[in-house]
Order: sequence, then structure tokens, then C-alpha cells
Amino acid sequence: MAKFTYNLLLLIIQPLIAARLLFRSLKAPLYKKRLKERYGFAPPFAKGGIWLHSVSVGETIASVPLVKALQQAYPELPITITTMTPTGSEQVRKSFGDSVQHCYLPYDLPFAMGRLIDNLSPKLAIVMETELWPNMIHQLNKRQIPVMLANGRLSARSAKGYGKVKNLVAPMLNEMSLIAAQYQADGDRYVELGLPKDKLHVCGSVKFDIDVTKEQYEQAQQLKQSWAFERPVWIAASTHDGEDAVILAAHQQILQHSPDALLVLVPRHPERFDSVATLIAEHGFSYLRKSEQTSLSTSVSTNVSADDYQVVLGDTMGELMTLFGVADVAFIGGSLIERGGHNPLEPAAYGLPLIMGPHTFNFSSICQMLTDADALKTVTNSQTLATTINRYLQSPQQAKAQGGNALQVLKLNQGSLAKHLELIAQLLEKPHVNH
Repeated sequence: MAKFTYNLLLLIIQPLIAARLLFRSLKAPLYKKRLKERYGFAPPFAKGGIWLHSVSVGETIASVPLVKALQQAYPELPITITTMTPTGSEQVRKSFGDSVQHCYLPYDLPFAMGRLIDNLSPKLAIVMETELWPNMIHQLNKRQIPVMLANGRLSARSAKGYGKVKNLVAPMLNEMSLIAAQYQADGDRYVELGLPKDKLHVCGSVKFDIDVTKEQYEQAQQLKQSWAFERPVWIAASTHDGEDAVILAAHQQILQHSPDALLVLVPRHPERFDSVATLIAEHGFSYLRKSEQTSLSTSVSTNVSADDYQVVLGDTMGELMTLFGVADVAFIGGSLIERGGHNPLEPAAYGLPLIMGPHTFNFSSICQMLTDADALKTVTNSQTLATTINRYLQSPQQAKAQGGNALQVLKLNQGSLAKHLELIAQLLEKPHVNH
């Protein structure tokens, strides 16, 4: 009955979904492209490979080590990656080029999901982190295709929400082949919602299995030379509406103590790039838009020399990991508002001291590790943010020590990727058991 009600509601709200897509396309025109894919009408794909779903940019970046390891281990198997957003789609292109197949994930309608699955006929489906859809799982199970949740996480808040529709969630979890949870607390929440205990594997987070590539390091050093030679730099990464004004107010205070300090401000979503640029100007800062940089020393947006601007707006996609390498200190956004924060491990890979707001429930276990290791500081407003940044900028030795703590936490917790690959090998080798 729960599944019938769910499917009926999905059909009823299709006009609302279409209206929402149209509304989002006003700011991000790519949302009105490739609409057929939203209903399972994707291009013909090579069959019999591995299908991986990563909802958007963050999950796609997290999947990079796993996908590259799968390409190396199973070169004969085509890999298809689906996303829900245009930014996720662009990240797939930047991360993998033509080495993978790609389309949007259809809406969770039985006929749409079935159409894509028949197009792919995968040997295995992998969902990254959180994105489970009842009809997607059921259509895979119906075709005897194993499906696993990789790098699975489930916050207490999300578990509470799922608990309200447990009659729908429990059968879906029972149809999963396995869940590779990041931590025991995540796994326990899945079990409480209906996952059979024998399908739970606690593997840690593959997000620890990252390294700065030689190319990223070299590009970061080049940007450091051109933007901020011998200047102190802090980065505010993956910011959301409601955070940028706080960050800019903090930067005004920082400049009183460190007049040559540079802020690299990177909004999470590209549709906000222009509005954030306006906000920077309203705060009276000279700034550079990275997308408009015409050379290493000038900016189209301000026509000032590299030494004169106070803010760099990171308004390009797929370059955040490189931009972290320019900074001395990192603030991670989505944490001053109730979005749950974003991944603090990427700046940790550069050995940067870390700062977040109080809302870190998306990465609660990781943030607790970093806090316990004296690698992550929590701030609540522009004043505490400015005070913390100033402390690091004026005490490079303290910044280096706490950044080293962050890097150590990263290194000590690596190894999840190998555990995931072992589970994937088992699923590829044995037939799926339908419960």
C-alpha cells in the first residue's frame, strides 16, 4: 500500500516537478536541457557494466577514487555515472571525460527507472552516500541486479525523516544487496529502519582516500604566485546563501589586522556566482572573478593589479581542490546555516587548519575526529570567524601544527577504498539473492 501511494503521489506531482525545473532553469539554464533523460530516455549505452549514481558535485568528487580504481580493476566493464544536477553532470565531465558513460538519473517512476536499467543492463549498481530511491532499488532487484550503497551515511535528522515513512523504506532496504556504511552509527540507523543486519558492512569513508595530484599542486602554486605572492590567504569554500555576508564581514575585520590578507570565496552553486559578486562589491572590496581572469596579473572585473584586490571569487566549476592549495586556512561552508556542512577532508589533504560553523551533521563523525585532534575549530558568527582566522594568520606555526593534525587524521583513516573494492568484487562474482 505504501508503494502504491508513493507511486500515485509521484504521478500527481509531475506538473509541480516540471514547474520547479522551469523555475530553476531561470537561474541555471542547463536544468531545461536533456529533459528526456529525466524520464529514462537516455542515449543507447554499452551494456553489462557498472552503474554508479552520485547525486551532485560532492558525491561525484567523493566517487573519483572508487571509479578510477574500478576502471583499473575491471577495464573490460563500461562504467555509467548518473547525477541529478547540471553541476554534477559537469563534474563528471571534468573528472572522467569520455572514460565513462553519463546521463541524468530519471525521476523515481517505475517505467522511467526500468527504461534506463534496461538500457544499461548493468552487472552491478552502486549508489553513493545517501541517494536511495524505492523504485530504483525495486526495479534493480526485480531484474536480479545487485545494488549496494557505497560510503553510506545517514544523519540522525535524516533517519528521523525516513522513520516517518518506514513502511516504504524498510522494504527498499530489504531489497539492497548490502550497505557499506561509513561508521557504526550510520549503519545502526539503517538497521533500525529495516536493513537486515547481515547486509551491513562498516567500512569507513572513502573520502579519506584522497590525495592532492601533482597537477592540482602545481596549478595551486601557480595561482599562489599570481594572486598572493607572500600574502596571507584564507578560503571560504562551498558557501550558501546566508553565509557570504558573514564571511565578507569577517574579512573586513581581518583586514584591520592583516591589511594584505586575501579571501578566496567559492559559492557552492554556480547560479549564485553573480549575486555573490554583487555582494562583494556592495561590501566595498576590490575583487577578481576567476572566470574573467585574462592573465596572471590582471582582472576583467576590476582592472586592478594582482596586489590590489582583496577577494577572489571562485566562480568556476571543478577547481575547488586546486583552490584549497592557494590558502593558508580553510573555512568550509554549509555550516553557518542548517545545511549540515560540506567535506572538510579536501583542505585537510593540503594540511590546512580547518574552521566550520556549528551545523556539521552531514559529517558529524569526521568533524568530531578533527575536533578531537585539534584540527578543526567551530565558529558561530563573523566576529568569532575573524578572530580565529586572525589567530592563524598571525601565528603561522600554530596554523602549521593544527593543519598537520588535520592531515594526520586523513592519513590514519585511509583504507576504506580497499574494503569497498572487496565487497564490489564479491557482488560481481556471485548471483544476486532476491529476498
